Amino acid sequence: MHFHVVTLFPALFASVVETTMLKKGQERGALAFTFHDIRTFATDRHRVTDDTPYGGGQGMVMKPEPLVAAIEATGVGAERPHRVLLTPQGALLDTARAHALATRPALALVCGRYEGVDERVRAHVDEELSIGDYIVSGGEIAAIVVIDAVARLVPGVLGCAESAADESFQDGLLEYPQYTRPPEFRGARVPDVLLSGDHGAVARWRRRESLRRTLAQRPDLLEQAALSDADRRLLDELKQT
Repeated sequence: MHFHVVTLFPALFASVVETTMLKKGQERGALAFTFHDIRTFATDRHRVTDDTPYGGGQGMVMKPEPLVAAIEATGVGAERPHRVLLTPQGALLDTARAHALATRPALALVCGRYEGVDERVRAHVDEELSIGDYIVSGGEIAAIVVIDAVARLVPGVLGCAESAADESFQDGLLEYPQYTRPPEFRGARVPDVLLSGDHGAVARWRRRESLRRTLAQRPDLLEQAALSDADRRLLDELKQT
């Protein structure tokens, strides 16, 4: 997958894409990154990319001319990537959306700043995406979240293909508790079932604990989760304990 990032601050991404999973994904040929500096598309002497809002108000608004030019520079025709504007007004990023984006051969992530972008920019993107109901200093932070969430789903990025499939939210539930050595730490022991070598018992324990954790911490997820009859019986038991 080729990620294009349209941003005023390309340097913010340097360490992110050169470490851990994203670096390995590039080395394996599964990922590529291109950063488009919006300032280079401004035509005035001072490379101005923002201006005061019509009608008055606080802050500055990103101008349409340089931003749209930067978006179009990511590719046109057959080379045109799927364009995503990072904005608090967008649809909320979730696992299903991350999976859908991971099927695209190329994404252009458009990073807003200041009080937002000129409304006319929205006609030049394919969708708008938010990482949550809160405000961060700019779209770059949101873009990093989207890159990480999507890239790990691209084949060839993770060393173990099963890793992405066995995490919280992948089946609508929170992940079960995880343990490693030592078997006892400050009086807290690893559950015996995980030391038993009985893979069937381990699988049943993990499913029960996943349901238990979701019920306790995110019961709202249970409304949409794909639950079997056995899951529902387990939930009934857990609700009574």
